Amino acid sequence: MKIDNRRISLIARHPGMPERPWNESKSGGSRLIFIDSLSFLPFALDRGINELGQDVDRLIIDRTGTAVQYLELIASLPHEFLGDVLFVRGDGAGFLSSLGRGGDRVLYSLGKYDIDFYLETHGLLTSPATAAAVSIQQMATA
Repeated sequence: MKIDNRRISLIARHPGMPERPWNESKSGGSRLIFIDSLSFLPFALDRGINELGQDVDRLIIDRTGTAVQYLELIASLPHEFLGDVLFVRGDGAGFLSSLGRGGDRVLYSLGKYDIDFYLETHGLLTSPATAAAVSIQQMATA
C-alpha cells in the first residue's frame, strides 16, 4: 500500500447538489477528502491536524451551509491551521479566507469565474484533457 503524502483538501459538500469534476487522481493538486456535513468539518480538521498529524492545505465548503456558518468556522479555526477556507454559494460565487502578510486572516469576495480559477489553479478539478489523459494512463496500466 502506497502512502499518499500530498497535502489534504477537506471538502464539505451538499449531497443533493450536482457533482463537480473533482480531480481525485494521484496526479491531482492534493488529496481530496469529502465530508457530507458542514457541521463535521471542524472535527475532521481537528482530527487531521492534531490526532493524525496530517497536512491539511485547505477547507472547501461547496454549495452547502450559510455565510454565518462560514464565518463561525473561520472564527473557530485552530491556530495550527494556516490554509485557505473557500466558501462556494449555490450560485457559484463565494468567499475566500487566507492568511495575509502579517499572519492575520483576510477575506476576499469571489465571483463564479474566480472560484473556478482557484479550483483549477490548485489542480482540484479535472479538465476534459486531464480526464482523457488519466483514462488513457489507467488503460495502459491495466
